[in-house]
Amino acid sequence: MKEIIEKLSEIENGFKPIETEALRIFKLNTIDDAITLSCELLKHDKYQIRSLAVFILGFVSANDLRALRILKTEVSKDSSWQVQEILAKAFDQYCKDNGYEKSLPIIKEWLNDKNPNICRAVTEGLRIWTSRPYFKDNPKVAIKLISEHKGSDSEYLRKSVGNSLKDISKKHNDLIEEEISSWDLTDKKINFTYKYVTKKKKKK
Repeated sequence: MKEIIEKLSEIENGFKPIETEALRIFKLNTIDDAITLSCELLKHDKYQIRSLAVFILGFVSANDLRALRILKTEVSKDSSWQVQEILAKAFDQYCKDNGYEKSLPIIKEWLNDKNPNICRAVTEGLRIWTSRPYFKDNPKVAIKLISEHKGSDSEYLRKSVGNSLKDISKKHNDLIEEEISSWDLTDKKINFTYKYVTKKKKKK
């Protein structure tokens, strides 16, 4: 494990090697051992190693809700933005393995949390929402869930909300237009999100 930690600690960009190693560890260990190892790795000072732990927990989570609970209660408090990016991927992994429609209660639970990192793990993790099973056939459900945080105090979360809705607008522009037409743009926070939703790509 020492060699793996040294190797992954040197990664400066990207996450694929970390994800690959996490999947290998998941496949080679029991659920209990994988969770125990992840808890130890979460104490490491390098964000790359904590990210490894988060990936492992993501792979485990659909099999054991202890892993999902650790992601929500502990990983969401990590100060590293890189770790928060992996938290989003881990949550999507849970939904993928568990089934997106079946995961709706957990999706709603996380979206109702007061910690913006937990909410963002959902809005960001499931991008592009309408490319995911269930939401592909139910874009209105996705739009409603995401839009609940259009006026969040967290700019970090509002950016994710705006970008997620903008993603959906590429295939369901009429539904997005219908949603944002009722937004109170005198609210600075909502207006901020609105600008991300309607932001046009610069022409080359």
